[in-house]
Amino acid sequence: MSGRTHARACPERTCVGCRERAAKSDLLRIVAIEGACAPDPRGTLPGRGAYVHPAPVCLDQAVRRRAFSRAFRAKEALDTADVRKYVEQAAT
Repeated sequence: MSGRTHARACPERTCVGCRERAAKSDLLRIVAIEGACAPDPRGTLPGRGAYVHPAPVCLDQAVRRRAFSRAFRAKEALDTADVRKYVEQAAT
């Protein structure tokens, strides 16, 4: 052993709104629960997750592009009211 320490890799995810890569800790995980999107700030809810910056601009872009329906492989549009409320509270 040479005594060198290895830098740990920081996991990265892509924001479904702006499509930019960022550290996983900088993004908000969203999960689909019974036809609606739910915020998962701790990242512990089961199921497939989609990531978005906790900013209204990125959330608006994701909704406009129907990115959540595509990410969760849903046939219909998902309700994003809970996520919008969470993002607006986090912004203030």
